Amino acid sequence: MAAVAANVAAAAEDREPQREAVPGLESQWRQIENSESGRERPLRAGESWFLVEQHWYKQWEVYVQGGDQDSGTFPGCINNADLFEDQVNWHLRKGLVEGEDYVLLPAAAWHYLVNWYGLEHGQPPIERKVVELPSVQKVEVYPVELLLVRHSDMDTPHTAQFSHTDSVDLVLRTAREHFLVSPQEETRLWIKNAEGSFERLCNTRVTVLDAALKTGQVVIMETRNKDGTWPSAQPQAVNTALEEEEEFQGQPGICGLTNLGNTCFMNSALQCLSNVPQLTEYFLKNRYLEELNFCNPLGMKGEIAEAYADLVKQAWSGHHRSIVPHVFKTKVGHFASQFLGYQQHDSQELLSFLLDGLHEDLNRVKKKEYVELCDAAGRPDQEVAQEAWQNHKRRNDSVIVDTFHGLFKSTLVCPDCGNVSVTFDPFCYLSVPLPVSHKRVMEVFFVSMDPRRKPEQHRLVVPKKGKISDLCVALAKHTGMSPERMMVADVFSHRFYKIYQLEESLSSILDRDDIFIYEVSGRSAIGENSREDVVLPIYLRERTPARDYNNSYYGLMLFGHPLLVSVPRDRLSWDALYHILLYRLSRYVTRPSSDDEDDGDEKADIEDKDNIPKPGHVAGASSQDSGPEQAGPSSGVAGGSRAPVDNSPGPSHWPQRARRKHLFTLQTVNSNGTSDRSTFNEDTHGVSFSSQPYIAIDWEPEMKKRYYDEVEAEGYVKHDCVGYVLKKAPVRLQECIELFTTVETLEKENPWYCPTCKQHQLATKKLDLWMLPETLIIHLKRFSYTKFSREKLDTLVEFPIRDLDFSEFVIKPQNESAPELYKYDLIAVSNHYGGLRDGHYTTFACNKDSGQWHYFDDNSVSPVTENQIESKAAYVLFYQRQDVARRLQPQPSSSDPPASPACGSPPNSEFMDVN
Repeated sequence: MAAVAANVAAAAEDREPQREAVPGLESQWRQIENSESGRERPLRAGESWFLVEQHWYKQWEVYVQGGDQDSGTFPGCINNADLFEDQVNWHLRKGLVEGEDYVLLPAAAWHYLVNWYGLEHGQPPIERKVVELPSVQKVEVYPVELLLVRHSDMDTPHTAQFSHTDSVDLVLRTAREHFLVSPQEETRLWIKNAEGSFERLCNTRVTVLDAALKTGQVVIMETRNKDGTWPSAQPQAVNTALEEEEEFQGQPGICGLTNLGNTCFMNSALQCLSNVPQLTEYFLKNRYLEELNFCNPLGMKGEIAEAYADLVKQAWSGHHRSIVPHVFKTKVGHFASQFLGYQQHDSQELLSFLLDGLHEDLNRVKKKEYVELCDAAGRPDQEVAQEAWQNHKRRNDSVIVDTFHGLFKSTLVCPDCGNVSVTFDPFCYLSVPLPVSHKRVMEVFFVSMDPRRKPEQHRLVVPKKGKISDLCVALAKHTGMSPERMMVADVFSHRFYKIYQLEESLSSILDRDDIFIYEVSGRSAIGENSREDVVLPIYLRERTPARDYNNSYYGLMLFGHPLLVSVPRDRLSWDALYHILLYRLSRYVTRPSSDDEDDGDEKADIEDKDNIPKPGHVAGASSQDSGPEQAGPSSGVAGGSRAPVDNSPGPSHWPQRARRKHLFTLQTVNSNGTSDRSTFNEDTHGVSFSSQPYIAIDWEPEMKKRYYDEVEAEGYVKHDCVGYVLKKAPVRLQECIELFTTVETLEKENPWYCPTCKQHQLATKKLDLWMLPETLIIHLKRFSYTKFSREKLDTLVEFPIRDLDFSEFVIKPQNESAPELYKYDLIAVSNHYGGLRDGHYTTFACNKDSGQWHYFDDNSVSPVTENQIESKAAYVLFYQRQDVARRLQPQPSSSDPPASPACGSPPNSEFMDVN
């Protein structure tokens, strides 16, 4: 026994000189097998367990259970040689089975055995972690073995082992350490799947298990280029161009964005946001990587934030004159279907989506708790506001909230019971209204009953919410004509699109409509039931050869401008109508001379009523209505193309004498200009109509060519009023903010439910500014949409470049010792040029490094001065609080040259070298 003990002591002395005294065999058994530190210890995630070769352990069991320390069953040193594939790399053999090849011991038991018996010289301990897998905990005998490679060298892998519970971030750090990547360089990981495709490992905070990484899988580390691009994002064909771009060195941030097709709205919003200093610094310094939220159900899996970060890094690398935002555009369309395709959109709408998307992708709150919104209920404003802001931050905490979110106070008052509801709500930008003029300028053409007078173009100022009668009254001031002798019509494609009643609203007339106002007799009315003169709508048509195989049929094409003609009811015959119309057309229709007559004089022929072409006498005239047509381009004042309306038999079916003696024939038609014989009756008393009559003047091509002067027919004159310009007085930005905080009454479509009255009410509402953000976005509501009209307000809004003072608008008790908390300097402007249906977006922005203003027009960038920034195109304004600007301003050392002035900062001695 003494010899055995001596052997144990000697072995331990070689390996662990400081070991504890060896206990008795029974005590050894108890400590290894049964105690809290022994094999019966329950598995706990994260703890270490060790592998011991099964044969050695069984030998140890025999030895301690025999009770004889001098026994020949002494196991000797722990020897795990059979568990390794080799004794160089000490890789564990594949397919080892617990209970057959090895046993597992907790750390304490392992250290006991090593202390008592020692470990074979040179062998490493086989330590493994307890991992918590779904519904089970187990010792991870075989870690995941990954093959790490660089994107630039895929053929030289480095093998590394990781636990299933290790984070992907550890994989990335291991790869960076092995490949000697500098701390300044940005890297990301890809995995190569079994089918050979590559997939990004976006979320580095998940475990190896959650990322589904498996032994033998290739993990690629990619390093961002110095120009801000990723090598994997560039096709091989542009490598040469990339090298040239990397050689280019310009001012960071002075970089255009390529227009992908109507994407100027997106480019403008991106350029504005890119020039918000603290947000851009957040991305450039990679602070966003720690805050990417991949599991937010309201977010975009971090993809919008990463795509935006890529753009910022490229634009601020200084290595690009312009970049192509194709990947960003694709991501936006993927998460917001309204931006799919290449239609024009609103830069403010894109900005709103982007700010919300960035916020949710970078939200530091991983699990949003339920927060009940509470009314003030008579409590002090400061208490309620603080509670509202804290509740907001419990669910929303991101760099976007830090930079752009403010708080306003909303006060609703019930008109019936007087109940007052006060809430405090966060905002990301202010949409402020522009003072709207109650007047409207409309252009019309006045057509006199005097055939010698050409149509006159007038520019009229009318009430925006006025009626058709107001339009007539305004015209009467220019013409001296009584409004009662006017009829208003919308002319489109040579026909009347609509004939208005005096009580109809002007809002139904769009600015692009061609409005004609016709003089009629003072006792005129449209319709058969009236006892006064009848007003007949008159169309002009030309008979043209149809494209028929035998050329035997003719088509009828509308041309010119239609007329509204007053006809006395007692003279309503086809003969009288012919002469009335001949008189009305006399300015541009020439009467035939006596030389043009083949048979007798004109007067005798006219007296022959049988020779007057009547609708009932037109052989083969169609009695079918062709139905409404899709209107073509407006005729305008210049005429426009002719519109086909009808097909009838050729001239061989018309009375030959009539063709010689009369310039045109008359035909009843419908409102589209299509022939219709069913609307009239003729007897000895004249002609009567069963429905609203429309008359067409049908011309033979030869007669039209000889007697109809098209140039004269299309002629018009401009009234002096057309030269007048309605001057719109500019408004100050402060006026818009005042309007934003003005009391208003809710609309019928958006009532408020009063908890006291228990019903919806059209309450009064007032918004007040309580707390302002670091960067304030002000959206000028230039686009006005109502039920009947849409318009863009081109009012000039005068806004300050620096020192925009909000102290008079903030109702929260102010810190008088820090006035810079309420003063803002301009840093960017999104501009919109054009109208509602089309337009173009650009950006003015101040570079955070140089303090120089630039004009961004898609891929074109040019320097500008401050006096060029203010214009009628200004649409979205970005202001930065002055205390933030000073905080971000770099502090130069004594050896550094003077710093450039911050955006919006005056070039005074504080920022300039005074020597």
